[in-house]
Order: sequence, then structure tokens, then C-alpha cells
Amino acid sequence: MKKILVAEDDEISREIIVRLVESLGHIAIQSSNGKNALAVLLDNPDIQLLICDVMMPELDGMMLIKILRGKESYLTFPIIIISGVAALNEINHLLELGPTIFLEKPLDTGELKRRITEMLPAE
Repeated sequence: MKKILVAEDDEISREIIVRLVESLGHIAIQSSNGKNALAVLLDNPDIQLLICDVMMPELDGMMLIKILRGKESYLTFPIIIISGVAALNEINHLLELGPTIFLEKPLDTGELKRRITEMLPAE
């Protein structure tokens, strides 16, 4: 059982992701904005994955990833970023920031489940 932080401001999307994480036997920690997500990550080094939306209040997902990748302990930390962004150049920009995986909204829950399982293999 691993801890996964779900940073998503949309309550319905967050709930869908949380249920999916919990269905895989993991613990889901929730955050509705990027500023809180950053604080939770820094205070909980046992969190093993971040699933984060791009557009969030107080600190967006792009800036959150930039801050995390600027810290040595988070250089290889697994991050799944989700967004409704569809333009190829915007997706490329997101990937340059350093998320491990980009998934497009609306979320394909099967794909998200597969990616989480790949990133957090059973012990």
C-alpha cells in the first residue's frame, strides 16, 4: 500500500481519481490546490506519486512541477500530470517541465490505472 497525492481542484475529477487509487489498494491524499499540494509533499516524504492537474488555484500544476524538479530529492519523483490541453505544442511544453507522464482529459481511467501500476510496482 503506497501513498499517492491527488492534486485536482475539480471535486468530481478528484473523487474519480481518489476512488481509482483506493481501488488499487493505495492510500489517496487529496489536495484542491497546488500550494497545499506542495506543502503536503514536502511534509510527507513517504508519498510515492503525485497525480496533478495543470489548472489549479494558488499554484498551478506547471509551477508545482517546476518547484519540485528544482529540489534534488524530487528530480526523479514520479508525477502524472493531467490536463484538457489538446494542442501539441502545449503538451510538449508540459513534458519539458518534467512530469513522468502526461494524460489528457477526459481521463481514461483504464489508462490511469495502468500507469499507476507501472509506476508503483508491487513489492
